[in-house]
Amino acid sequence: MGDPGHVALGAWSGGRYLHFGAPVDEARLEALLRPGAGISTVLTADVYGQGEADRLVGRAVAGVPRDSFSLVGAIGHDFVDGERDGSRGFPRFTDPALRGEDAYADYVRRATEASLERCGVDAFDVLLLHNPDRIGYSSPAVWEALEAVRTGGLTRSLGIAPGPANGFTLDLIGCLERFGSSIDWAMVILNPLEPWPGELALDAAARHGVRVITRVVDYGGLFWDDLRPEHPLERRDHRSFRPDGWVARGRERMEAMRPIAERHGLTMGQLACAWNLAHPAVACAVPTLIQEAFPGARPIESQRDELAAVPAESPLTAEDVAEIRALGDNTGCMALKGAHPDHEGPDRPDRWPLQPGQERLGIDPDLLRQRVVAGPPRSL
Repeated sequence: MGDPGHVALGAWSGGRYLHFGAPVDEARLEALLRPGAGISTVLTADVYGQGEADRLVGRAVAGVPRDSFSLVGAIGHDFVDGERDGSRGFPRFTDPALRGEDAYADYVRRATEASLERCGVDAFDVLLLHNPDRIGYSSPAVWEALEAVRTGGLTRSLGIAPGPANGFTLDLIGCLERFGSSIDWAMVILNPLEPWPGELALDAAARHGVRVITRVVDYGGLFWDDLRPEHPLERRDHRSFRPDGWVARGRERMEAMRPIAERHGLTMGQLACAWNLAHPAVACAVPTLIQEAFPGARPIESQRDELAAVPAESPLTAEDVAEIRALGDNTGCMALKGAHPDHEGPDRPDRWPLQPGQERLGIDPDLLRQRVVAGPPRSL
């Protein structure tokens, strides 16, 4: 099909490969992820379930004409040669303990081919570098390896997906500055309750002609308008690690946004997508479909229907966008990941000093420091 559509489905939905809500059974998740009925784009990542999410996506798209849907893949975690490090997951393929840069190209090709085989397709429409480490953001050898799989016909476009947590802002901007000619897409966390810090990278993306896919649009499921403060989360649920009171605080801010949604005939979930899509650099919104575990929770299929009805062109005015941003302002609510002006000492897996040139990326350093103690929590 080509480029992703304005809304998309992520294989992390449904609670099977990332722990949100109640895990839905495989047949149900296959049906949710099957392209059609208003949604033509599916995203997967090879590390989810160590290949199992790819296989499920392959079953979901089986029999669907290939020119009718867009498939986005992601590679970066080496779960074949690397060993899982508890909650930190599998190492990135660029880990010096696994290989040197002379072996990057071989790994990238093998990982891409394996993911495609599991998905049952010949090529991705977009291939993302998933959760890169410092080397992934800065190494020409990494991007030469990715360009080689594009030249080899294994993907039409390339992109980058920082994570898993929010906040690799300076590294993403620096990567766009260095390798923007190779990068067509970037995926960032962005939603009306979490405009910062993802918004800081949007101008850089626009300057380099990079289109943005936004995830966590639903803010941990809150914008599906189902979860309430009295609903308990299971211990396995990723959202249980958020600070106490995040649901109540989030819903309070959402209520102030509700009149805007009603004025435009949007649900709150559609408002979140429309707000993201109102930003010029943003081309695709991918909320997580979550089957909540509490009695009486809305069926996850209704979330898919709601997503499919999101207008392709955002109806929000510039004034609406600014008002929503102000209501959800979370500036400084967390310490950034990756390069940071306050980091001293040796590198950590998710934090390191500024690199040469990063102090000139046009962002006020004060915006990069943790300043708000009681703001909305970071995404997980």
